[in-house]
Amino acid sequence: MTGQVRTVDGRVAGRRGQATRQKLLNCLGEMLSTSPYRDVKVIDVARMAGTSPATFYQYFPDVEGAVLELADEMAKEGASLTDLVAGRSWAGKSGTQAAEDLVDGFLSFWRKNDAILRVVDLGAAEGDKRFNRIRMRILNAVTGSLTESIKELQGKGRVDKDVSAPAVAASLVAMLAAVAAHQKGFSGTGVKQADLKPNLALLVHLGVTGRKPAK
Repeated sequence: MTGQVRTVDGRVAGRRGQATRQKLLNCLGEMLSTSPYRDVKVIDVARMAGTSPATFYQYFPDVEGAVLELADEMAKEGASLTDLVAGRSWAGKSGTQAAEDLVDGFLSFWRKNDAILRVVDLGAAEGDKRFNRIRMRILNAVTGSLTESIKELQGKGRVDKDVSAPAVAASLVAMLAAVAAHQKGFSGTGVKQADLKPNLALLVHLGVTGRKPAK
């Protein structure tokens, strides 16, 4: 944990206070993975952390405030998603690998953070600008790099100059996010999990380069 951690009333938390605060966040994260967000109560989080609701309120105004802290930490981690695209070659087999790595990394990030991302998506869908900003920070980490990749291909004459690089990149990332959030929902639809990644990679490659991946 970097920087000063403060209580709700502005006091700087000591080492023990920081540890208690982090334990509360860890317990909240565990509860979100097993319970609907609306069912999570302060008293339950505090009990799981072995402390009191009063202690919880020293560090967070409410459950939503604590969830936003978790989401912010996740978004900081999500900034590394840009590395899945930045500086990658989209030519030949390198392009095939770039598409596969992007899909694999994106879906893995979503699986790892599934519980908190569901809450972020819910808050964003309900118009909460705080959750929407966090969601866009995560998506933009990929969208920006993907936009630059498409523009680079346009500069080399390999993608039509009339293509809107930002629009294509944003559309591909939105598709990835939608599929990533629905990973557990494909059973019973005839879609095999084993087919998901390669076909998503195919769509990403087509979207970026306009060509089928090299085999």
